[in-house]
Amino acid sequence: MSSLLDLAPVVPVVVIDDVGTAVPMARALVAGGLPVIEVTLRTEAGLESIRRIAAEVEGAVVGAGTVRRPADVEAAVEAGSRFLVSPGSPAALVDAMAESGVPFLPGVATATEVMALFERGLREMKFFPAEQAGGVNYLKALGGPLPEVRFCPTGGIRLATAPSYLALPNVGCVGGTWLTPADALAAGDYAAIEKLAAEAATLR
Repeated sequence: MSSLLDLAPVVPVVVIDDVGTAVPMARALVAGGLPVIEVTLRTEAGLESIRRIAAEVEGAVVGAGTVRRPADVEAAVEAGSRFLVSPGSPAALVDAMAESGVPFLPGVATATEVMALFERGLREMKFFPAEQAGGVNYLKALGGPLPEVRFCPTGGIRLATAPSYLALPNVGCVGGTWLTPADALAAGDYAAIEKLAAEAATLR
């Protein structure tokens, strides 16, 4: 698989409460042009949703987000996750993700965290929470001393603000929760989700 950061400009970050919505939601995102889907492990439906999307949605590259413990890594990979994303980067978790055999984006919010992972040989990371941690200006500043590192900023980013992140040379893609609104999922309005995906897929 190519770098996760190069597969699509926006990675939908999805919180699923009803596993029955997982497959039609993922099909709508893929149809809209966003094949990379991060399903968070914040709900009990997360792992089963990953399992169903991996098995049933052609063209989807599904992974697990909110990976917090080594046990999450094992469970997510077993469910069919093709990548892993964590909100932070404690050493034991990074070790487990590195040993998993699938691509992963460890979370960082400071220069020290970026440098620690850089020393381990990692060059792709999640910048989280993006807006709250300094946003575009912070990432621009990191690009000076650490030009080799590329990021997927996530947290507070919207359709209107995504292009300013994507314009940075050290940003490969952004993560966004706006693509799967809770009201659209609850109503089964997958056409609305496909439309939002199609808008985001044109960003660069």
